[in-house]
Amino acid sequence: MHTLDTRTGLPDALQVLLREYPRDLWTGHANFDGLTRFWLERHMMFRQVLGMLQDQSRSYLDRGADGREFSRQTARLAGFFLSQLHGHHQIEDVQYFPLLSGLEPRLAAGFELLDADHHALDGHLHALAREAQAAVNAATGQGGRDAVGALHGRLEGFERFLDRHLTDEEDLVVPVILHHAARF
Repeated sequence: MHTLDTRTGLPDALQVLLREYPRDLWTGHANFDGLTRFWLERHMMFRQVLGMLQDQSRSYLDRGADGREFSRQTARLAGFFLSQLHGHHQIEDVQYFPLLSGLEPRLAAGFELLDADHHALDGHLHALAREAQAAVNAATGQGGRDAVGALHGRLEGFERFLDRHLTDEEDLVVPVILHHAARF
C-alpha cells in the first residue's frame, strides 16, 4: 500500500501525465493560469508557515525567547495554519478531486490516494493542535521547555508528512490541469 507514512513519491502508474508535463515546464505552459498559480502558492504558504512555527519553537528552545511572545505568535500561526490547511483539504475533497478525477479517470486511484492522505493528516493535525496548545499554555511557566520541545518534535515529524503529501498532490494535479485546461 502507498500510504503517506511509507511512500517516497507517487507510484509509477500515477505519473503518466507528470512524465508528459514535468515540473520544469509547468509555469511556462500555455495552460498554467491564475488558478494553478494560486493553488501552488497556497501549498508554498503552508510550507512557509510550518517553517515559521519550527523557527519559533527552535528560537524558544535555543535562545530562550520570551514565553509570552512565543505563546502569542504560536497561537496565531498555529491557528491560521491548522484552519487554512483543513479548509484547503475540504475544498479539494469536495470540489477539485472529483472534478479532476472525472477529467482523467485513469488517475482516479491517485485522487483516492490524496483523499486518504487527508484522512491520515487529520490525525496529525489534531495531535499538532494539542501540542501547540500545550506549548502555548506552558511557555511562560516551569514546564515550558518540555512542552515546546514536544511541539518542536511534532512539527519536525509533521513536515515530512505534509511535504510528501503536497509534493505528490502537485505532481498529480498540475499535469491534469495543464492537460485538460480547456475542459476545466
